[in-house]
Amino acid sequence: MRELALHILDIVENGITAGADCIHIVVEEARREDHLKIVVRDNGPGMPAEKTHKLDDPFVTTRTTRRVGLGLSLLAAAAQRCEGRLAVATEPGQGTEVTATFRYSHIDRAPVGDMAATVATLMMGNPDTDFVYTHIINGNEFSLDTREIREELGEASLSDAMVIHHLTQSMREALHRLSANG
Repeated sequence: MRELALHILDIVENGITAGADCIHIVVEEARREDHLKIVVRDNGPGMPAEKTHKLDDPFVTTRTTRRVGLGLSLLAAAAQRCEGRLAVATEPGQGTEVTATFRYSHIDRAPVGDMAATVATLMMGNPDTDFVYTHIINGNEFSLDTREIREELGEASLSDAMVIHHLTQSMREALHRLSANG
């Protein structure tokens, strides 16, 4: 995949398909330390332990609708190419946490990508799912929690095009400021 945001989109969609209704996404760019960490945590049913031992095998999947599971294997390969790794922590009934690390400056590391569009796409396509998105650059943090936004919106929906447009623009501006100060 051309950007890490697309990996995140895929991993989150897998969690939602599995039954999660609350997803936490953390992107931590420690540029001075030359480290990038992505964490996606959900409250879904968890993965069977035997699946976590074969993360780099695209022919291992928890889905019953297809035989191929490329999401985790592609993310694992991307992390390994950049002197990083992929780890999955899961417990039946407790959810799954996927953590990918990368050497930030590695020449083969894909750009983080358009996280504002990724989060907006997730919110619009999954209006009943809660998302907590945190982006940290050199210790400076931006966070968005759809539970708080829903409280402020009242009757308006998170899937409303004007709401999504406003949130996307606000996220882009906040991430630009974060990057400029990082």
